[in-house]
Amino acid sequence: MLDRVSQLVVAAPHSGSGKTTITTGLIAALVNRGLRVQPFKVGPDYIDPSYHTLAAGRVCRNLDTWMLPEGRWLDVFDRATRDADCAVIEGVMGVFDGARYDAETGSTAEVAKQLGAPVVIVMDTARMARSAGALALGLLTFDRELDVAGFIANQVGSESHGRGVASVIEAATGKPCFGWIPTEAALSLPERHLGLIPTSESGEWRAFVRAAGSAVEKYLNVGALLLAMRPAVRPRLRLGARQPVRQSGASDGPVIAVARDEAFSFLYPENLELLIEAGGHIVFFSPLRDSALPVGTRGLILSGGFPEVYAAQLSANERMRAAVRAAHQKGLPLLAECGGLMYLTEAIRDLHGTPFPMVGLLPGESVMTSRLTIAYRTAQAAGDGPVLAAGETVRGHEFHYSVWDNRPADLPPAFWLLPPAGTVAPAQPDGARLGNLWATYVHTHFLSAPSMAARFVAACREATLQP
Repeated sequence: MLDRVSQLVVAAPHSGSGKTTITTGLIAALVNRGLRVQPFKVGPDYIDPSYHTLAAGRVCRNLDTWMLPEGRWLDVFDRATRDADCAVIEGVMGVFDGARYDAETGSTAEVAKQLGAPVVIVMDTARMARSAGALALGLLTFDRELDVAGFIANQVGSESHGRGVASVIEAATGKPCFGWIPTEAALSLPERHLGLIPTSESGEWRAFVRAAGSAVEKYLNVGALLLAMRPAVRPRLRLGARQPVRQSGASDGPVIAVARDEAFSFLYPENLELLIEAGGHIVFFSPLRDSALPVGTRGLILSGGFPEVYAAQLSANERMRAAVRAAHQKGLPLLAECGGLMYLTEAIRDLHGTPFPMVGLLPGESVMTSRLTIAYRTAQAAGDGPVLAAGETVRGHEFHYSVWDNRPADLPPAFWLLPPAGTVAPAQPDGARLGNLWATYVHTHFLSAPSMAARFVAACREATLQP
């Protein structure tokens, strides 16, 4: 069976070049032309996909060649594009940046080559003139197996600046420059410590999508970009076929309460789908606003997000904090990742040193720092729990500024974080397991260990509730 959806990868030399804005605008422009656009994001990211989802009206999916075996991430692509006219894929970091310095693993280039997809490279030329040609030529020739369709000049200062950098890029590379986009206030997105602000939070996101779409239509040659979106012809590779996803509302399985609001929104859609496929009944709730867990809750998932931004509101919702404590005391399985772990500690202390009381199931405090922890992780279960058996592994990533302060040394860890392949270093403890509570700083992708979903649903179904 062959997959023939048209596709285009939007890449850049480095982060901050404007990939998300231009990808969002291109999706919006294509949707306005009546096309069904399936968006994707390379690598581990929850925030950028929220913009693409809004522009496309379809859930953006992550394509991660480090976290997922080849058959599984290709299956994500295949399943998502079955009823799409085209796929627009935003890259991660720089086009050749990934999990390693000496290989393309996890990079945008690897995804593009595996998919047979052409690549358009967005260059921030705000502080460039003739040097834009040298940079473009280097990007074109660094890996000659990469199909570079052309370039886009971003953040140009004037029309003459745009024409100038476009001409030097085309002269140096022989590839087209599909246009140039000037610096405009309407195309600026607000940021905070982990990058852009997710669209799950309040903001003029639809206005931004419209502005980005208008800019792409006005300044770029969308027709030429469409012609560059060559249909892919490649065999589908499969590793463990998945069953069609059932609607969560139709399930008669155990109710799994999943936190979803402005404070908690970091969760791969495939994680939820695997839980549903395993028989779970997903019901969302808000730790910010709800006063009780969903009726019939048999398990909880507290995903990552920005609890530190909403610490005062989370702390003020004492009834929900008490409900989470009561659920744990009853023996319900509870999976908490990153922001979820922070919510379960005794308090979140912000950058000003102000503490906000939290659930208190985990001793110690979550303290915000100025140091970013970011890394891919291979995590090995340190003991039996509701998601993995001792010794089993899952892949994921860390991305946070907080640290768990005053964590008791005798608290059993959830995971041992294994050293990267080819390195010699001791495994590091991560998170905690406390009965049916499994808390970790790692954002896990269930498709890297699909048994996690089935094990969690089984734990929810079989849990013996305490009075």
